[in-house]
Amino acid sequence: MVPAVELSDVDIAFRLVGGGEYRAVTGANLKVADGEFVSIVGPTGCGKSTLLNATAGLISPVAGGVSIYGSALDGLNRRAGYLFQADALFPWKTAIENVAIGPETAGVPRQKARADALQWLSRVGLGAFGDRYPHMLSGGQRKRVGLAQVLIRDPKILLMDEPFGPLDAQTRQIMGNLLLDLWSADRKAVLFVTHDLEEAIALSDRVVIMSAGPAARIIGDWTVALQRPRDIGEIKLDAAFHALHREIWQMLKAEVVKGYAQAGAA
Repeated sequence: MVPAVELSDVDIAFRLVGGGEYRAVTGANLKVADGEFVSIVGPTGCGKSTLLNATAGLISPVAGGVSIYGSALDGLNRRAGYLFQADALFPWKTAIENVAIGPETAGVPRQKARADALQWLSRVGLGAFGDRYPHMLSGGQRKRVGLAQVLIRDPKILLMDEPFGPLDAQTRQIMGNLLLDLWSADRKAVLFVTHDLEEAIALSDRVVIMSAGPAARIIGDWTVALQRPRDIGEIKLDAAFHALHREIWQMLKAEVVKGYAQAGAA
């Protein structure tokens, strides 16, 4: 089958203010099947978010290419929804208004957009919070609104950049289980960036490891053969989970140490 996402020998570079360029990623090859949940893990500054932005069409590779369902990506990826680490909610709009804004700007009548928004808020457990403004919501609740805001557009691909990073451990676990429940109901292709290896294993079908930058590369690709459906808290107690974590960490640890050493020398 044609992959939902395919990166082929992708190089990404940025021009420096004083001249020259910074090569962030080199020779990246990655396929994400339709309905597959893939996480990218690596040291800080290794280009995880850069690959995600290339998949979204926000930046263009200097070499290689990105294909979406077999078609070369040229411009924004209209088949993807993007959930950022930082909240992307309008502070002057209520939760229901924030969720409805996507359909409304796409031409859906306001009444229909609001009705659909309320349904999505209910699906993420916030059906009674539609009239709340972002400042009236907890961090976890704002993430739920953000998730509904993305999913109401029914994207075929879900791009997630450290979406639960700012949350406390308990809320991250709740949000992870919510994400798995929603994904299981409608299996979209997911590309999920995280620093947390445990989170990556608990959520994913595959975990991809990137080397320390600059010129970061994809250096590992592990299949997560853990039974679904999963509860994140329970799966972390599984012996197979710990064995896989130890195996991946052996490679990841060396890159994390290398990344910190390079950051200290800069």
